[in-house]
Amino acid sequence: MLNRFAPLVPLALVSLLFGCAAHMPASNQQHVQNQAHTSITAQSARSSQMADGSDSVLSEELITEKELAEFSDSKPYRMPVLADSILERGMSLIGTRYRVGGTSEAGFDCSGFINYLFREEAGMTLPRSTRDMINLNAPLVARNNLKPGDLLFFSTKGRGRVSHAGIYLGDDQFIHSSSSRSGGVRVDSLDDSYWKKTFIEAKRALAMAPTTIQTQR
Repeated sequence: MLNRFAPLVPLALVSLLFGCAAHMPASNQQHVQNQAHTSITAQSARSSQMADGSDSVLSEELITEKELAEFSDSKPYRMPVLADSILERGMSLIGTRYRVGGTSEAGFDCSGFINYLFREEAGMTLPRSTRDMINLNAPLVARNNLKPGDLLFFSTKGRGRVSHAGIYLGDDQFIHSSSSRSGGVRVDSLDDSYWKKTFIEAKRALAMAPTTIQTQR
C-alpha cells in the first residue's frame, strides 16, 4: 500500500434506513479539500516510520494494549496500513455522486460509502445503516484522540439520533458521502460549526480488522 496518508481517514424504507443528512453547511469545499491533501502529505514521514513497528503505533493510541488484543485476537495490529489504504481509495472517489441506498462507485449514501471502503480495503463487513453501525462493538474514541480511519457519527436530523457518518482523515478533516445537493463524496472539517454541533461520537472500527486482508478488486 502507498504511505501517502497519515497513520494511523421501497424508496421510503430505503431512505429511512440508509439515507444521510440533506442539510449540509455551505463551506468553501475547495479550501477544505486542499487542507486535507496538505495535512495528509505532511504526515507521510510519520506514517512510514510507524509502519515498521507496531509497538510505536500502540504507544500513541488511546486504546490500551490489552483492549487491542481483545479486538484482534492477539494478532499483529495493522491499523495504520489499513487506514492508509482506506483513505487513499476514499480520496480517489471524491466527486462520486450521492445516491440513496448506493453501495458502489455508481453512487453512495453515507453508510454505503463507508461499507464499500472497509470491505474493499480492509476485508471488513460493517453494518449497513448508520443506526446499526454506531452500535459496533468497537472502542469509543475521544474527540481529541481521533486517528485516521476512525468512524465519525453525526445527528444531522436532531434529537441526538445518528443519521450520518464519515471517516476521519486527520487534522480535523473527514471524508464522507454528503448529499445530492452537496456534491456526493467530499471532504469537510470537524471545526465547521455545523459538524461540531451535530457530532455524536467516534469509534475505532479498524481495531476489529482481520489480520489477513482479501480485497475485492
